[in-house]
Amino acid sequence: MAPGKRRPPRIKLPLTTVVGAGFGVFVALAIGLVLALSVTANFKNTFSLLNDKTILSTQALEQQITTHFKSVENAVVGLKPYFDEGMLGFDDPERTLADLSIAMKSNNDITTLAVSDLEGRKIGIFRSQSGKLWRIRSDAPPPGLTMDGPPKLRPDSPPTWGALVRQQNAQFANVSVPLVRGGQIVGTLTAASSMQDLAAIVSSQDEGVDNTVFIIAGNGEVIMHSDMAWLQTGGSIKDKLPGNLGAVGDPVLSALVNESPLNEFQKAAELGIEVSIVEADKDEFIVMKSELDGFADAPLTVGQYYRGATVSREVRRLAGSMFVGFGALVVSVLIAFWMGRRVARPLRNLAVQSELVGSLSLNEVEPLPRSRVVEIDQVAQAFNAMVEGLKAMNTYVPRSLFIKLMRLGGGKAAEAREAELTIVFTDIVGFTAKSEHLSAKETAQLLNDHFSILVEAVETEGGTVDKFLGDGMLAFWGAPDERPDHAEAAVRTARRIAVLHHEANQTAEENGRPKMSLRIGIHTGPAVVGNVGALDRWNYTVVGDTVNAAERLQTLGKEVPGEPEVTILASADTVAELPDERALRPVGEHLLRGRSGLMEVYWIDPFPAPGGRMDAARSKPVSAAE
Repeated sequence: MAPGKRRPPRIKLPLTTVVGAGFGVFVALAIGLVLALSVTANFKNTFSLLNDKTILSTQALEQQITTHFKSVENAVVGLKPYFDEGMLGFDDPERTLADLSIAMKSNNDITTLAVSDLEGRKIGIFRSQSGKLWRIRSDAPPPGLTMDGPPKLRPDSPPTWGALVRQQNAQFANVSVPLVRGGQIVGTLTAASSMQDLAAIVSSQDEGVDNTVFIIAGNGEVIMHSDMAWLQTGGSIKDKLPGNLGAVGDPVLSALVNESPLNEFQKAAELGIEVSIVEADKDEFIVMKSELDGFADAPLTVGQYYRGATVSREVRRLAGSMFVGFGALVVSVLIAFWMGRRVARPLRNLAVQSELVGSLSLNEVEPLPRSRVVEIDQVAQAFNAMVEGLKAMNTYVPRSLFIKLMRLGGGKAAEAREAELTIVFTDIVGFTAKSEHLSAKETAQLLNDHFSILVEAVETEGGTVDKFLGDGMLAFWGAPDERPDHAEAAVRTARRIAVLHHEANQTAEENGRPKMSLRIGIHTGPAVVGNVGALDRWNYTVVGDTVNAAERLQTLGKEVPGEPEVTILASADTVAELPDERALRPVGEHLLRGRSGLMEVYWIDPFPAPGGRMDAARSKPVSAAE
């Protein structure tokens, strides 16, 4: 370009013009040519979609039912080793019932979870329709099992599904595993699932008045029917229908004995899906069904049928020329493909970069290029500016907290409220004295390495880092996302910090640097958590006496004799939330600075031995603090 001449401005077209003109031409061409096609061409397209829909809908139903039953099966498989190894059983029924309750709470697909031994004793947990869990301690069969009990098993038997069981106007499927000790069966663990739980799955697959979803047991009994509420709920079904479904009250299922297979559905047949036509009530219905094996003593038949008046007429229209229509469709697809790629390229790039923004991987986000299309160019500029702003903000806001608040609803989730939390305070012993011999750069590097250990441990256990206080850290569990095990998570975090801190000390010693000791205080109680501040200076933090108590417990660690590598002190309120914790020791009641009453304090072993016992070799005595 000659000197002094200005580059002509680039022409930018509005996105509406590009998309409207391009797809307008495509739709006009497609509609004009497709209208000239024969009805046969239209049918073939419809038939192809119907074939695919047959496969997708039937497989979706099978997959949801299989997932439901597999969830029940996996529960007994997961619990079996604890019984085989003697950790659970009739020797300790209270613990067994407690652990079974935990398993039930974590798996809503299970209605009954019961253990029986060779003497006929039975204990277990039963979930009522209201969702409440009840303990079973009776020789009578629990819900989901018959008087005959679970199926006969061998020591090497896999999870075995028994016959469907009807009890108290409800129907159950059940799976059992043998409990083996010393190569001999000592009992049976059985999980039963009410067929009522499948009602939501069956109902969700029903697409309207012209569609019906059903499940038929191996003996011909209809156990689920999307158009009959009394069959959805697992209510009384008296019609035993071996070879004849006429008594069930559904004219289509009644006529299944006279169904006519549709050989055109070859693709579905190869996948084990039977498609047929049934005539009922002077109409035609397309029935799709397949067998689902492995979840009862006989295969279940799952399927659905559609009112097929219009479809069946199209199936029988096999005539007309398709060359013009095929050519038009090819041209239309090519044009649509080309236009789609041209228009979607920047949008696809935006989607990829937006996904990185959503996960707050801001350093991996690439700036969006400029575009000739006005709207896309504006989006690119706004997106790039947004990313730069987020990078600046994310420097000062913990990423894990930001992700939690975004997931829970932003501002509403950050509103100040009182909640039951577990607070953790950490502090490096004598850091001020050690830092006197370090440069500013060395001090910052030492703290950064230490804080990275703390943050990694806290975020691994789902906690929230509130702030760094000099060489210490304040973190908490139970907000912004609520969790019942906040005390257990805090103790696991403290021990993870201890392990990582020990490894860091070993590395420091190998490199000729001094080792550091760490104090950790843990307290559980009510605290105010949320946004605290004024005007444009807000901080998502936690305040209250619970926070102060945790800091005082950390300070109390100074009274532990010797110089242990890691000292963890917790309040009785925290220990009360650790029913299974054994690696701890009471150290008496103490008057903490700033508090009027005595607090009972426990020393927690930072390096417990396997199985949760005290590790005498690595644990330091705490007699001075007792």
